[in-house]
Amino acid sequence: MSSDRSHRFNLSRWAIENAAITRYLMIALMVLGIGAYFQLGQDEDPPFTFRAMVVRTFWPGATALQVADQVTNKIERTLQEVPNIDKIRSFSHPGESMIIFFVKDSTHSRDIPQLFYTVRKKVADSKSYLPIGINGPYFDDDFGDTYGVIYAMSAKGYSPAEVRDFTTYVRQKLLQVKDVGKVNVYGLQEEQVYIELSRKKMAQYSLTPATVAQQLNQQNAIEAGGNLETQSFSMPIRVGGPFENVADIKAMPLRSPSGASIRLGEIAEVRRAVIDPAQSKVRFQGEELVALGISMARGGDIVQLGKTLEEATKLIEKDLPAGVTLSLIQDQPKVVAGSVREFLMTLVEALIIVLIVSLLALGLHRHPWRIDPRPGLVVAISIPLVMSVTFLVMHLAGVGLHKISLGSLIIALGLLVDDAIIVVEMMVRKLEEGYDRVKAVTAAYQLTAMPMLTGTLITAVGFLPIGIAKSAVGEYTFAIFAVTAAALIISWFVSVLFVPYLGFLLLKKPEKTHQEGQEQEHFDTPFYQKFKAIVAWCVDYPKKTIMATIASFVLGIIGMSQVQQQFFPDSSRPEILVDIFLTEGASFEATEQASKKIEAKILEQKGVQSVTTWIGNGAPRFFLPLDIIFPRSNAAQAVIIAEPKERDRLNKELPRLLEDAAPEARLRVKLLPNGPPVTYPVEFRVTGDDPVKLRQEADRFLGVMRSSSLVYGVTDNWNQNQAVAKIEVDPAKARELGVPPQVIAQTLSSHFGGVVVGQYREGDLLAPIVLRLPRSERDQVSDLNETMLATVSGQAIPLARIAKVKVIWEPATLWRENREYAITVQADVKPGIQGPTATEALMKEFQPLIKELPPGYKVNIGGSVEE
Repeated sequence: MSSDRSHRFNLSRWAIENAAITRYLMIALMVLGIGAYFQLGQDEDPPFTFRAMVVRTFWPGATALQVADQVTNKIERTLQEVPNIDKIRSFSHPGESMIIFFVKDSTHSRDIPQLFYTVRKKVADSKSYLPIGINGPYFDDDFGDTYGVIYAMSAKGYSPAEVRDFTTYVRQKLLQVKDVGKVNVYGLQEEQVYIELSRKKMAQYSLTPATVAQQLNQQNAIEAGGNLETQSFSMPIRVGGPFENVADIKAMPLRSPSGASIRLGEIAEVRRAVIDPAQSKVRFQGEELVALGISMARGGDIVQLGKTLEEATKLIEKDLPAGVTLSLIQDQPKVVAGSVREFLMTLVEALIIVLIVSLLALGLHRHPWRIDPRPGLVVAISIPLVMSVTFLVMHLAGVGLHKISLGSLIIALGLLVDDAIIVVEMMVRKLEEGYDRVKAVTAAYQLTAMPMLTGTLITAVGFLPIGIAKSAVGEYTFAIFAVTAAALIISWFVSVLFVPYLGFLLLKKPEKTHQEGQEQEHFDTPFYQKFKAIVAWCVDYPKKTIMATIASFVLGIIGMSQVQQQFFPDSSRPEILVDIFLTEGASFEATEQASKKIEAKILEQKGVQSVTTWIGNGAPRFFLPLDIIFPRSNAAQAVIIAEPKERDRLNKELPRLLEDAAPEARLRVKLLPNGPPVTYPVEFRVTGDDPVKLRQEADRFLGVMRSSSLVYGVTDNWNQNQAVAKIEVDPAKARELGVPPQVIAQTLSSHFGGVVVGQYREGDLLAPIVLRLPRSERDQVSDLNETMLATVSGQAIPLARIAKVKVIWEPATLWRENREYAITVQADVKPGIQGPTATEALMKEFQPLIKELPPGYKVNIGGSVEE
């Protein structure tokens, strides 16, 4: 009985019989959906957890190989004990180790903070195994934060101290804006106090960096002087002496070992200046300035944040002095607002197209020729109704509007009208056959509801692999499955509940009808007759039909294998990136000069709206899939915002236009990618245990790639060796004169790099006081030989007396993958070629080389295929 009763239940008939409830539900869901739409958070990318943590350690004076063996390797060994580890990628520079710890993609985002805490704890516990003299390790678990809004602050004519004060004020005000999570400052030139003392003066007064530091700290110390206790009060005792300005440092008397006293300013140049050489700079439209990157708080609305920031910055600018301005150089809210507008336009276009097609397909009659708009109108009304309910479900599920969910809604637009069209068409046909409206609705549900539900679920399941994928790509694209499946299922409910009710109200019974249940020839066109004949043939010859179906399927598979595959296309954003790399060991000044020349050439080009140049590192992560360039003195990155119509032309022409602007630099012009960050679309990692042998093997693979017609810009991530001035000390002479290697290194470091001999305090400024040689005495290799060293007897001797200076070449960067040395040979793909296609072709060419690799050496695929 229950089964028969369930079978007799008709949802469409129930909607008509309970018209008041149906109207209430339809209007309530429409209103709630429209309200939910305006409550949905808007962002460029879906919420995404970067399962990566950076561990940085510094060991001044060590070579890249020493850092790799003594620091990187030991920390990597500790990290292998952390659960859910995916891989460990690291690179070692002279004096610096950087390790990127990756967590398995299958790890739930809520478990990531605990894993990162475990990393901190285990690495901190193992610090006793690291060499003496290291700084760190330092941890960065905010590696994936996106700074979608970046302002440039220009302050021409103001001192570095004033610029610092302006920056502090602006940052403080921006942090008070609703939905602002973080504000990072870039390009701010911090100050130091430099004491530049020549060799001649130091030798004349028998001064060493140690004696100068000792006397400066004694003079500048802040020490408690106790309290003066009386019967009625307690009075703290303050001892004067700390430096209040640079003039006080200049006036400080120095006492030499011989007893002579001389003011510091009389024998040295003392000045307050920005750090030289600089570590990083930001330039916008050819002007050096400070940038402030803003990261939105989790769950915020980027479009609303953009409007709030626009109002806030207008108020902030009013409080800043004349000449200090704020300019927007990265505007993610504008990009997201454009995407939403594009979706709304697509929705309107879909409504118009559906209405027109429905009018022609459902409302066109031939006897006599006429168009009945009512069937098309019913279908058209169902679209905003389905979308409204979908917005409501998205709001309840916490899914916002971003490029993935908007793309899913656009996909769904082409599918969600199918069920409504089927129901309306069936109702029209039944009315023309003589059924009354209630029976037409009932028959439409009985004939179409279950087949439609089956088709809807099968279509939704087609997106299931994306939904259940345990990977970074799966997390990033989860909304494709969630939103599309929700919209399709909602469209079925709307089609069997609300569309029949709308049809009952709007559709009319034709004046001339056949008797109820009598078949009428509606499709008496030549096309239908031919189509009917084909269907009849398929029914009469089932074996041939099945064979033809199988053959078509096989041909489809064969054809698909010939189609190039690429999961994520390039972004449609207007930015063009120009990566700038000089040879390893290039100075910051050389990188800056090359960047200026490239920047000037770019600004000459038609279609360029703005250029922001980041020197000493790449741009911050203003776009989630951006591949970050880590801090390096020989690296820079120009971010071009082009006019949308000119972007592709500029991307194609810039490599040729820029090749002569700075011949000393290696340039790479590229568009912003989509999907998980990859450095190059085509990458192969050659791994082994001997860096020298590995270099030789990798060069063979580089040769094959350079001869390929599929790729260009072939390079590797170890780059060139770096020139190093090596001091070869004569041990016998050094011991005889009492000059150990440690004293030599410390003296050279203080003379050429500078040594901190104190601190200068002013308000909240805490600036190092650095002692070094004048520029003229530290810019040539020959200056090394003239360095004066203090012996145990108190005499000063030149370095050349106990050592020789040689220029040698040593590795500047050593990359490792899962504790093995790894050289990544990499390249861009030529126009019309996809990364996976080139990777597959090159892997076939590599097979003879792979077979010849020594035991323990192997090649793994990276790039877009791996991700």
